[in-house]
Amino acid sequence: MKSNFLRGMRDGIPIALGYLSVSFGFGILSVQSGLSVLQASAISASNLTSAGQIAGVGVIAAGGTLLEMILVQLVINIRYSLMALSLSQKLDKSFTTPHRLLASYGITDEIFAVCSAQKGVIVPAYMYGMILISMAGWVLGTFLGASAGEVLPDEVSSAMGIVLYGMFLAIIIPPSRRKKSVLFVTVTAALLSVLFRYVLTMISGGFAVIICAIAAAGLGALLFPVTEEEEEAEE
Repeated sequence: MKSNFLRGMRDGIPIALGYLSVSFGFGILSVQSGLSVLQASAISASNLTSAGQIAGVGVIAAGGTLLEMILVQLVINIRYSLMALSLSQKLDKSFTTPHRLLASYGITDEIFAVCSAQKGVIVPAYMYGMILISMAGWVLGTFLGASAGEVLPDEVSSAMGIVLYGMFLAIIIPPSRRKKSVLFVTVTAALLSVLFRYVLTMISGGFAVIICAIAAAGLGALLFPVTEEEEEAEE
């Protein structure tokens, strides 16, 4: 158990380092939105989801309702349920229901990718080690970013806050260059976001995010359906 736990921590070090830099920007953004260092750190400790956290802070800053927050998080984070279902096929028999519930806390894009690439089955200790080190990097980065946001000049804080948006660009640009469908969905979501920001201002920010995500994804699925050949190629 100890060796598996340490192996999980070792494999999670690159994830933790990446989270440390990205969550630094989230910490700054949180402080700029009116949250304290403690509040920002608590959000990162209880929610390992960069996009969900950013959207959530946006809802809080805009004075959104609890319903908006629930719907925003559901739309943005539903993919984690699909990742968990996929990953469940690689879990060892020792992964009882309590272990599954605990591990579900730390299923992020990066942790899912690393675990999926492992040969053989995955034991609880391995996932716990990876989740622990990754979560530590995420929370530490948030704490440092939020602390820096309280003392740095506004110009510097604003400049450093762009790290998060750079991360999202790095995520969407490569697949957008390879697939027209991804490019279409990305551009559509961006255009709809601009529309809600400057024209349909009566719609709150939280619901605007939900509508943009669902509408862009729906149009993408309608105009660019995945064929059976493409599914087999991806598998």
